[in-house]
Amino acid sequence: MTRGPLRVALDQGTGHSGDPADALDRLADRAKVAADAGVRLLIGPEMSLTGYNLGPDTVSELAEPDDGPLSRAVASIAADTGVAIVHGFPERADGAVYNTVQLVGADGTRLAHYRKTHLFGDLDRDVFTPGSVQVVQADIEGLRVGLLICYDVEFPENVRAHALAGTELLLVPTALMLPFTEVCDRLVPARALENQIHLAYVNRCDTEGDLRYAGRSVLVAPDGSETLRAGPEEQLLIGEVDPEAITRTRAEQSYLRDRCPELYRSLTS
Repeated sequence: MTRGPLRVALDQGTGHSGDPADALDRLADRAKVAADAGVRLLIGPEMSLTGYNLGPDTVSELAEPDDGPLSRAVASIAADTGVAIVHGFPERADGAVYNTVQLVGADGTRLAHYRKTHLFGDLDRDVFTPGSVQVVQADIEGLRVGLLICYDVEFPENVRAHALAGTELLLVPTALMLPFTEVCDRLVPARALENQIHLAYVNRCDTEGDLRYAGRSVLVAPDGSETLRAGPEEQLLIGEVDPEAITRTRAEQSYLRDRCPELYRSLTS
């Protein structure tokens, strides 16, 4: 059976850093705009509800359980607008704080929960505990989506694991700072191409302390072409993900089919 395209929005923008109430107000507005445009899935940046470069003390103060007030508020926004939402926040669990993203469905039900596994320098390591689950997935209107966070996508093993597990659209909330634009401009399209999947890389574009974020969010198709591309400023990008594009691309030549796993065992030994 042929599946139709999924209309998605990449929300390259955030509320005021350190102000979750402002972030929620802004998200409610963006979700309404997205719903009016027929969007079914809205993806925000890394730590979209709180800010990212806040320091250990502030992050600890803002951290809450995965079913805390912030997540409940997002679930309400999703249910009110009929748009599934990916949001990021600091999660407190088991005596630790994680850099987490959650996906809630269009009815407000939590569908997926992922903790960042690859921590970036002292910026992450001074604040967060790494997650331990590599592949987290959910279905949105018949499309298998997966979650990673920022630095995770820079490790090819992570994206390949998703492709092997059947992820069709990989969602990557991000806080990529300048001057590292080669990641969003070159590496991310290569990840989509080498795994022949759709990949939504949604970056911050604000400034926090000494960090200036690069923006340049992108939605990449399975052939490596750019379906959507933002500039450095706040934008709401809207486009479509065609599940059949994966089938067409892999029918011509499939990296997954042509792999030789027996040659790669030394890479993880």
